[in-house]
Amino acid sequence: MSDSQNHRALAPRRHDEILRRLATDGSVGITELAAFFDVSRETIRRDMKFLAERGQLDLVHGGATLFEATEPALTLRSQENAGGKAAIGRAAAALVEDGMVVFLDSGTTTLAVAHALTGKQNLTICTTSLTIALHMCRQPHVRVHMLGGEIDPSEEAAVGVDALEAIGRFRIDVAFLGGGALSPDGEITDFTRNGAEQRSRMAATAARAYFVLDSSKFGRLTPLRIQRFELAAGVIVDAPPPAAMIEALERKGPKVIVGE
Repeated sequence: MSDSQNHRALAPRRHDEILRRLATDGSVGITELAAFFDVSRETIRRDMKFLAERGQLDLVHGGATLFEATEPALTLRSQENAGGKAAIGRAAAALVEDGMVVFLDSGTTTLAVAHALTGKQNLTICTTSLTIALHMCRQPHVRVHMLGGEIDPSEEAAVGVDALEAIGRFRIDVAFLGGGALSPDGEITDFTRNGAEQRSRMAATAARAYFVLDSSKFGRLTPLRIQRFELAAGVIVDAPPPAAMIEALERKGPKVIVGE
């Protein structure tokens, strides 16, 4: 195999390493990466251009910086993998007993959990999500606490310092949390600092916490690690992740639960 063919064959590995370094350090340089992979600077420039065209980084002189990634708007995400999210919702609802205090994070998968809770009695629901609060307040035998803060229009949910303070006022029996990705090395990551901090806080506060992640999140690389995700009891999914990903996640603590 020629050098050029070998470099093309290694491109996916180079792309993963560039994104990993960006997530850790916030920026990467062309020279250091060329030396690390023993390829030309032009090869690394092509790699970075490819990733920039996909919206995964921003090009700067001599390298690249972390792209301020954003998750698609709630209305767009609600149309994706509805069947898988419904399966996750049913598995999550099976963990909820009548009379519990339940935290429902914002997002379309946690909205599926809310729909699956129909029929449960005497629940107290705490949520930052406008959509979930509106749905749950229409259910009989349910009390709803909307946790306040600045509203993120794309998420249709409260974020920021006020929401974080509100989380600390409640005794939560079980929390269902969203996330941006389940990384190849078994870490749960997010798109924004607000989201990562709120989910970290609830993972540490609730008596039991579960992340709810549909299979589109497997193997993604989003920039922010959710601190203390290891404290969660489990990750509820709609299909089994790759075996290596399950092993890496469960070594850290949370167990994988596959909805049906």
